[in-house]
Amino acid sequence: MITVKHQQSESKGQFVLLDTDKQIGIMTYSVAGTDKIIIDHTEVDPAYKGQGLGEKLVMAGVDFAREQKIKILPLCPYAKSIFAKKEDIQDVRF
Repeated sequence: MITVKHQQSESKGQFVLLDTDKQIGIMTYSVAGTDKIIIDHTEVDPAYKGQGLGEKLVMAGVDFAREQKIKILPLCPYAKSIFAKKEDIQDVRF
């Protein structure tokens, strides 16, 4: 079963993609002030390619931003591409 786990410190955070207990992906971000996060890296194990798991990580970040009422600046090229093609997440884009 694939799950996403969120971890955050004061200035950094990450969403970790797990297949049972094995880490198969990660999306990292930096906290920028009180109103936004900057997604700086998204990576999924090549063995899991084509399953939409990178997008699942980005969408976990979008859900988090909505819950916290903050914005996302997608600097990571992958996250930026997801924001470019999905109209329904523009509400959280910085």
